Amino acid sequence: MPEPEIIEGFGCRIQIGRVCKESGFDAVLILTDKRLCNLGYQKSVEKALETENIGYKVFDGIITEPRLEYIETGRAIAMEIGAKCIITIGGGSVMDTGKMVASGCRLRHLSADMLLQKFLIVPEKSLPIIAVPSTAGTGAEVTVGAVITQRNGGKFASVIVGLDVHTVFLDSELTLKAPWNITASCGIDALSHGLEGAVADVKSLPDDIEKSRKCVRLVLENLPKLKEHPEDIAARGAMCLAANLGGNAINKQLAGYVHAFAHSIGAKYHIPHGKAIAMCLIPVLRSQIDASAGQLSELAHFCGFDSVDALFNSLESLIALCDLDLNGTIVAPEDFKELSIAIAKDSVNYSAPMTFPRRQILSILSEINKQK
Repeated sequence: MPEPEIIEGFGCRIQIGRVCKESGFDAVLILTDKRLCNLGYQKSVEKALETENIGYKVFDGIITEPRLEYIETGRAIAMEIGAKCIITIGGGSVMDTGKMVASGCRLRHLSADMLLQKFLIVPEKSLPIIAVPSTAGTGAEVTVGAVITQRNGGKFASVIVGLDVHTVFLDSELTLKAPWNITASCGIDALSHGLEGAVADVKSLPDDIEKSRKCVRLVLENLPKLKEHPEDIAARGAMCLAANLGGNAINKQLAGYVHAFAHSIGAKYHIPHGKAIAMCLIPVLRSQIDASAGQLSELAHFCGFDSVDALFNSLESLIALCDLDLNGTIVAPEDFKELSIAIAKDSVNYSAPMTFPRRQILSILSEINKQK
């Protein structure tokens, strides 16, 4: 698993030139998207690289979810300039594209299509990645997974074995202009990673358990502040850290049924991921409360609550505050059977504290449908 150096702070990306110089990265490829380029967020990175006489090229052609053509173009540019490092500036699409480009540069004998393997093994590690996430949600800057859109429009999920994330810059300046709905949606996603990591049925190191709990606490404490004060730099920074800790939870503890439900419902009804997570979070967690009672109790106390009920009340209040327009009628009863099959299939990839029988999955779908 990647264990990058984490550098935090508003505007901290100006240190990228120094990190590249000290690491011997004398030529780098900057991967980003059009929107961020229009905002000029990569300019300070370019200046930092120029100050240290480090050669670079920018590929800002990422305008949708990761696609094979982005990987092909990015790899071609990286190889052309002899890139020693890939710098990714952006959200999950940029991060996942960068992971595949960095891996593809080591696996030059494989076409972009052939990189789409369930477990993509990079024997000598990928090119090093310096990641600057622009959202505080997915934790994609550290996760070993990448979801790529295939040429037929379908999506393929790869796990990269040998991914080298060298440094992560948690620069809250990049999240400062995000509107509330994006901030809230990303924050709920990060929260779910921490929650599911904290109750996962997998042997975890104490440090990783604490990171998952800290992710939850940071979101509960800081996301509400950003609704009234979106320019609260300290709260923005805390949310960046929470997302990163949530990424660690995905790597070390996997996810659980919240994600299995959200993936299936989101795909069926084309619902944004953060909103789908918000719809599923409370019904799923309550359905497995007996199996995770001890872990939830410890999490509650870690977050400063005197009971699990108080923790759930706080979670429900936060979801309501996010105002993600949760319309329970969107999950149609006639789709329950189809959804239950998809959820059961997806859940085998995760480490939930219990296994739901089909009848319980149907019951939870009914609870989700009742939410207003």
